[in-house]
Amino acid sequence: MKSLERSRADIDHLDAKMASLYTQRMATVRDIAAQKQAEGLPIRDPGREQTVLERNLARIADPDLRPGYAALLRRQMAAARAYQEKLLSRAELCVQLADSVCPIYLKDGALQDADRYLELDRRVCIVTDDGTPPEYAAALADKCAAPMIVTVPAGEGSKSVAVWTDLLQRMQYAGLTRSDCVAAVGGGVVGDLAGFAAASYLRGIDCYQIPTTLLAMADASVGGKTALNYGGVKNAVGAIRQPRAVLMDPTVLQTLPHRQLANGLAEILKMALTSDPMLFALLRQPEPPLRDILLRALNVKIAVVEQDERETGLRRVLNFGHTLGHGIEAACGGRLLHGECVGLGMLPMCAPQLRPQVEAALTGLGLPTRAEFDPEAALAAIAHDKKTDACGIRTVRVDEIGQWRLETVQLSDLRPMLRGLLPNP
Repeated sequence: MKSLERSRADIDHLDAKMASLYTQRMATVRDIAAQKQAEGLPIRDPGREQTVLERNLARIADPDLRPGYAALLRRQMAAARAYQEKLLSRAELCVQLADSVCPIYLKDGALQDADRYLELDRRVCIVTDDGTPPEYAAALADKCAAPMIVTVPAGEGSKSVAVWTDLLQRMQYAGLTRSDCVAAVGGGVVGDLAGFAAASYLRGIDCYQIPTTLLAMADASVGGKTALNYGGVKNAVGAIRQPRAVLMDPTVLQTLPHRQLANGLAEILKMALTSDPMLFALLRQPEPPLRDILLRALNVKIAVVEQDERETGLRRVLNFGHTLGHGIEAACGGRLLHGECVGLGMLPMCAPQLRPQVEAALTGLGLPTRAEFDPEAALAAIAHDKKTDACGIRTVRVDEIGQWRLETVQLSDLRPMLRGLLPNP
């Protein structure tokens, strides 16, 4: 046992050395980033990285150790790239993960200056829908070296295998290579479709998210989730792949009708209730300051994604209101918007003493607190939800503003909750 303890002590000592060396290495990476910026050199240098990899692998005599060391080196180089990109980014916000960084540019007029923020000197497949003002895609195309615009029908119907297949065919016919990219210009449906196409085409190419709705800005465009609906189940097929960057131009929100703004405010309310009492207070103001609440909501989303990219734990908090909400959305057949359904879905998941405040907040934001739908149809949709497993359905509960917990319930437990949301429960 003493021998084991000595070995563990040796490992701890070596780990301390590695931590010190890593700190020194990243300090040098910071200096290199400054030199690259001064000389106008790109962050990515594949040739240099391959040389470093080969040189260092040659230093490992045991061939059994080389694969693991190669993986360690690749992650280390990816972390260095991410660190440099964050240092050199002009972004107000960033999602920084172990092997990538996604800058988020939140600036008025950013769409008209997209080439200042995005790498557009290549072929760019711009995906939009016929519900998004066409001038937004056109403005981006004007900044691209070789643009192509693909316009799909507005609505959830475009999150389908058929539309995705057609999009992939058009990308292939246009000759897009792994060095080209996709840009999503529109709301959450376009972001999901374009993001999944980029994630699956040639095993993954760059994708830029350019959300034009408040819902997409506050939630859908950040975090890397992409999805299609399949077999009548919402988001049944998809991938988690971080966008290369997110470009948000708040001036485009001026064209949105009030109902669409309220649709996005529902997702912001979700983040306020689970994670940010100050954000909830801002939302209760007669005219919530849009930029302030968007920034606070994005900070909540970024903090969650950075800690749990793959939704193994903490990221489940972002599903608050979505278990019932997705069921209601399916049962309504498109009569209610996504945010309206999520708002309804939050109510039964709040503690009884909190529910009056949440109802008042929903009403103040122009969101419903009751709706006509078939509870049994909603239950049937929930039964196929990805949050459902053999043990039950994982739900997020809020007992007081800023605090949340997970609770597993049975499908039958949701029936009275859904009925309680009808106009005459």
